[in-house]
Order: sequence, then structure tokens, then C-alpha cells
Amino acid sequence: MRLLALHGFRLYSEAVTEIRFGTDGWRGVIAEDFTFANASIVAHAIARYVVRGEDARKGMIVGYDHRYASDRIAAAVAEVSSASGTPVWLADKPCPTPTISFLVKHQNAAGGIVITASHNPYRWNGIKYKASYGSSALPSIVAQIEKELEVVLQKGVPPLPPQKELIHSLEPRAPYLEALEKLVDWKRLRGAKLRFIFDPMHGSAAGLLPELFRRNGIPCDEIRGTRDPRFGGVHPEPIEPHIEALRQAVVKGKYDAGFCADGDGDRIGAIDRSGAFVNPHQIFALLVWHLAGTRNLAGDIAKTFSVTKLIDKLAAKFGRKLHEVPIGFKYICELMLEQDILIGGEESGGIGTSLYLPERDATVSALFLAELMAWHGKSLGELLAALHAEFGEFHYGRVDLELRPSQKEKVIVHFADGRLSRILDLPIVRREDLDGIKLYLDETGWVMVRASGTENVLRIYSETAKAETTQRVLETVTQIVHNL
Repeated sequence: MRLLALHGFRLYSEAVTEIRFGTDGWRGVIAEDFTFANASIVAHAIARYVVRGEDARKGMIVGYDHRYASDRIAAAVAEVSSASGTPVWLADKPCPTPTISFLVKHQNAAGGIVITASHNPYRWNGIKYKASYGSSALPSIVAQIEKELEVVLQKGVPPLPPQKELIHSLEPRAPYLEALEKLVDWKRLRGAKLRFIFDPMHGSAAGLLPELFRRNGIPCDEIRGTRDPRFGGVHPEPIEPHIEALRQAVVKGKYDAGFCADGDGDRIGAIDRSGAFVNPHQIFALLVWHLAGTRNLAGDIAKTFSVTKLIDKLAAKFGRKLHEVPIGFKYICELMLEQDILIGGEESGGIGTSLYLPERDATVSALFLAELMAWHGKSLGELLAALHAEFGEFHYGRVDLELRPSQKEKVIVHFADGRLSRILDLPIVRREDLDGIKLYLDETGWVMVRASGTENVLRIYSETAKAETTQRVLETVTQIVHNL
């Protein structure tokens, strides 16, 4: 048992479970490992890093989402941060993670903390750290924070008393919206006479995209825009089946498209006017086509290991170098900071562009999708059909299996050791292990297994030229996993 006395609020006595940073911060189950005490320990480690690794005089931005007690955790985190003598600007209302990223960069702050578990189920909460450049902490920064965390945990370094005079209130949305309004051609959008609907899934992006569209004379309604810490009983992840409400709204209201954001507003999903789901791979491909092709903007393209091979073909068509990195937007961000990367994206719907920040942002992605539709006078479905006609069809699928950590390790070893020679009647022609294990199946596609960095989940990904083949591959690999 570890006894932690936090100045300014109640005393907590509880076991400190293992605290590990995943692909984007730390997450845990509320009241089990995500507690006030543990959140304050993480905040203390971050504050120690900021004092040692950044110019702490520039201050910290602290924000929070719509989850249970996120506002109270944020206030506690602000107090812990202020105890180090660092000025803190605490958001006065919930806001998306990308808003805090923007404000860190806009205000030239030392860094930012967001209380959120992103797309995780409602029982989870977490802490994301945003570095001074306005995006995910690089692996090198995460390593330093983890060292400070080790000091706090092993040596029991207590926080100093908070310096409440250093905590200031901040309205987060106005400067963010002002910056986003400069990204697209509003005259072209108005001329297209399009109607949109937005679904923030009861998350903290509520109201933002409709506000931008309405300011500029473009109809945009919203569903599931109220705060609900249970997210209406669905996971706040903008993929099927969780966006069925948006599909029904698009079809019933005869909208030209529907856009969807995850719980903290950094991942995007979309529905075509026909009611068809537009998956994150397709969205990323459309945005590459728009920015590198239609708008002919300069820069390379980056993608994570699990993203569609359609991006490879688009990069080749537009003469752009393609960079492939491990899963986690922090790796995309690292490239965007070091090289001229026009656009980078990941399988989960997180997409960043050099026109804005090296950061994922569902609202920015939705704006660019709307601009693409206006530019060509076509629906998302028609635009995808044009891509398929030129490059062939790419059908992607994913299955998530809940497994114990030891089971996940056993699966990875099995797929890596070379004993498996084919899936269905498709020979395995090569393996890659950049992140998880990817098996290439003849010339038709690939399948990949990877352990989640934040949950007790094994993810199985596949892509082939036919939807039915992809489904059969996923079913076969799932059965192999269950048989191990």
C-alpha cells in the first residue's frame, strides 16, 4: 500500500497499480487504476519532466473531456502542476484533445495535459501529454516522463503544496475555431450547396464543426451532441457498429455526408449520403488524393504499419516519398517535425497535415473532406468509386480479441516463427515485424496481428481485393488464435 497525501484535497490511501504509457499517454479503468491518486502521480511526473526538460516558465495548458470526473481530475492535475512553480492555464469547459494541442502551440506553452481516454469505453479515463510543438510526446519525451514516474513511485517523492495563484482560467474554443476557419475555401464550399450532419458521439468535439459551417453559411446539424459520460451506451469510436445513429440520420435527413468524431475529437469517421460507412483508410486515401493531387501541395506522405496499401499507390502516382512507421501517432508526429510531410495518418482515423499541426484532428479532417466534395461536385461514395476505378479495390477489416497478456505473447510468437505457411489457400510470401507481425498473402493482400498498447486486446487486421476474402482471412486467423 502507498499512502499519498495531496495538498488541497482529500487524503487517498490505496495500492498503486502499474502505470505504463501506451501509444498516446496513460489510461486505466476508473476507480480501479485510474484514480485521483494515480492521476496525480502521473501529473507529478509530467511536471518534473517539464521543469527539467522544457522552459517551465512558459506554463502548461490543462484540458479535459466529457468523462466521469474529468473536470475534477483536471483541477487536481492543475494543482499538482502548479506546485512545481509552473503557471497553469486550466480550460473552463470540456474541449477536444486537438484544441489543447493547438493552444499549447498557439500560446508557446511548455506543454499540455488532457484528461481523456480518447475512444476507450466509458469505464476508462486517462492522461495525454502534449509537447511544446502541439502534438503527441515523442518516444524520447515519453522515456523521460517514465523516468520521472519511476522516481516518484520508487522514492515516494511527495508533491509540494499547490501554488493556486499560478492557476488561470482559459476559454479554449474561440482561438481554436479561428485557426481552423482559415484552412479551407469557404466560397467554394458555399457554392456547392452541400448539407452536412455531425456526430460527436456525446464527446468533447460537440458543437465545433457545426459552428464553423454555420458561420460560413453552410447547413450542418448535429446528433449526440450532449454530454453523456456513458456515451449513449456505445464505444465513442467512429467505426461500425458505433456510428449506426449517424448512418440513420444521414439517410433519413438526406444529408450529403455525415462526419463523426471519437470521444476526444482527434479521430474521424464518415457516412456517405447513401448510408455507406467510409472507413478511416478510405478517408485517409481521399485526403491524400485531395491535398497531394487536387491541391498539389508539396510534401511527403507518412502512414502507420496497419494502413491500407492504397496509400502506397497514391504516393507513387503523385511522386511522393512514402514513410511507414510503427503504430502510434507519435511516430507520425516525429517524422512531421523532422521532414517535409504533407499528410500522415493511422488506421484508427487519426490524420495530421502540415497545413495545420503535426496532430490528429477530426474537425480538420472533416473540413478537408467537405472541401474535396465541393471541389469535385461529388459525394464521398462517388469519389471512392473513382479511386477504385483507377487503383483497384482495397477491402479492410479488423477484429479485436480480449486476451490475457501471456496469451497475446503466445500468439505473436506463433505468427512470427515461420511455421505457418498459408492462410486459407493463400501462401504467405513474406513477414514484417515493424509493429506486431504482418503476413503478406501472395499478391492479394495481408493480415497482421498486434497486441494493443493500452488494453488487454489482440488486434487482427487484414486487407485484400475482395470484401469476402478479407472476412474469411479474419475468421481463419481468429480461429487460429482461439486454438492456441
